[in-house]
Amino acid sequence: MSLMWQEITQQPEVIENCLSLNRKTIDAIVARLENKAVSNVIIAARGTSDHAGIYGKYIIEIKKGIPVSLAAPSVFTIYDKNVDMSDSLVIAISQSGRAADALEVIRSARKQGAPTVAITNFEDSPLATEAEFHLFCGAGEEKSVAATKTFMAQIYLLAQLVAAWSRDESFKNELAGVPSLLSKTLESAEQIKNIVRIYRFMNECFVLARGTNYAIALEASLKIQETCYVRARGYATSDFHHGPFAMVGENMPVIVYAPKGESLKDNREMLEKLRNAGADILVVSNDPETLAMGDRSIEIADNVSDFVSPFINAMVAQIFACNLSALKGLNPDAPRGLSKVTYTR
Repeated sequence: MSLMWQEITQQPEVIENCLSLNRKTIDAIVARLENKAVSNVIIAARGTSDHAGIYGKYIIEIKKGIPVSLAAPSVFTIYDKNVDMSDSLVIAISQSGRAADALEVIRSARKQGAPTVAITNFEDSPLATEAEFHLFCGAGEEKSVAATKTFMAQIYLLAQLVAAWSRDESFKNELAGVPSLLSKTLESAEQIKNIVRIYRFMNECFVLARGTNYAIALEASLKIQETCYVRARGYATSDFHHGPFAMVGENMPVIVYAPKGESLKDNREMLEKLRNAGADILVVSNDPETLAMGDRSIEIADNVSDFVSPFINAMVAQIFACNLSALKGLNPDAPRGLSKVTYTR
């Protein structure tokens, strides 16, 4: 049994503990934001953490109505320039807390008096100690190179922060149900494994989604890349209509995350277009008609909003990649050329 699989199964418990570990800090952040109004949010992250930031961008803009940008840390580290962040909330996300480039963004923002938040899995990491506030993943040691439980904790902490900041009790109630939704998703692991067998010899694919699940399309493609050495590319469904669609030929594998919600109509339009192009389609959805549009499908829990379905879809993506890696005779815990902590500047 791989470490990656063990860590996938730990996620319900990790999320169960996440809020209790961070409730006081979240309340303190909200109090700070009520005393210092911010006009925008800047998120600094790389890789999987960057995908968590993209989920955060969507929910902050939807729930708070203020713009969110993804930082370009090279501006600080390579070009040695500063950006005016005095009216911003600046969030750095890093599993290890040792991302040197994100650290420079936080340092600059702190000097300018901006509220700063770090989300890491290490309480004594440079980012945790440099930021004004630290949200602790509390995921325990993550030994597999492929991040699973830390990613889930990151998006959960972002969601809990936004729910508190926007005083959205409905969202808070939805988030309380995430651990049980993840446990239910794990019960589908054998079904997902059976579907994965069909893709054993896959060497390229596309992964599509829209809205809040766009982050999951990116994360799913990254997991497939690093654990299976498959040329996977993630796109927003809306962008895929343009140039990228020209790459779809007969039997091209395309995975589409299309849960019920605001983005379903656009995803269904793409599914119809993919069918006409002869693509090999795997649909992940909780809408019966949409599930029927795929050559094969994975059904997820019903009655979840676009703010919570990304948690379920992230776990589906992890289970898919972990099993595909094993079927290809690879080790998902130690991908070639990669290490657990990547230092970028």
